[in-house]
Amino acid sequence: MFSSITQLLGIRYPIIQAGMVWASGWKLASAVSNAGGLGLLGAGSMYPEVLREHIQKCKKATNKPFGVNVPLLYPDIDKLMEIIVEEKVSIVFTAAGNPKLWTEHLKSHACTVVHVVSSVKFALKAQDCGVDAIVAEGFEAGGHNGREETTTMTLIPLVKKAIQIPLIAAGGICSGESMLAAMALGAEGVQVGSRFVATPEASSHSNFKEEILKAEQGATILTLKELTPVRMMKNPFYKKIQNLYQNGASIEELSSALGRGRAKKGMFEGDLSEGELEIGQVAAQINSIKPAAEVVQEFIQIYNKTIGRLNKIN
Repeated sequence: MFSSITQLLGIRYPIIQAGMVWASGWKLASAVSNAGGLGLLGAGSMYPEVLREHIQKCKKATNKPFGVNVPLLYPDIDKLMEIIVEEKVSIVFTAAGNPKLWTEHLKSHACTVVHVVSSVKFALKAQDCGVDAIVAEGFEAGGHNGREETTTMTLIPLVKKAIQIPLIAAGGICSGESMLAAMALGAEGVQVGSRFVATPEASSHSNFKEEILKAEQGATILTLKELTPVRMMKNPFYKKIQNLYQNGASIEELSSALGRGRAKKGMFEGDLSEGELEIGQVAAQINSIKPAAEVVQEFIQIYNKTIGRLNKIN
């Protein structure tokens, strides 16, 4: 399945597994890469030496390309980048920050750099910084998100028209049909997050995975825009945040309620009441936990089947 993204990243299928916090360790990344996609390690929830360990284990588990996703606002970003260079990681996805800070450095060490954005404005800025490709993510996506609240179906054509480098779609992509839709809109590949959380290889807690299977339409919401916008499930912790909003809470009060380690508590430790449960709107479409390789193959099979049933309009 050839595209500019498969050529750029050296992969068989234009499917990238998002580097999600508390989910994307070496087991998931290597499984996706071995299945023909691109697995990403989620450095945002790893101490530097933990990232090194996951990189080394991933190298042993696959001889296929894999990468690391790095939030650019990470406190020890210098140490993460040092490890990425030392371990000769060849693909780096960056997000949540200014790509100008690290793109040139990474490319000088033979890294392919892809940056995640939520708007045309930031896509153009990233292109000007010299990144090799763009991930345009609609606000359906789980976790930290853009303030613009632009859907993937609206965002992809806008970004495609504006940039000259390869484009990857993200947000709301959970099946071969949605992959085909994104590529029809101009994307050359897709980044998939939530669907890969519901796999045995994801390091997320089993409580969280089971909660995803119970999700219905409207189970998630984009909130905490005054801090960093995040899409999470409407669990008891979210209801506390909602009560604070209703009582006119200040930014300081919201920040205090959020505290530290809230995402780890929910997604990694399995506290469904007090944890932050970051997942996309497509949680409502996920009804089974299945191996990552099976997810990849299902995407491709349904993509091809869907192409086959579409007819020209005369």
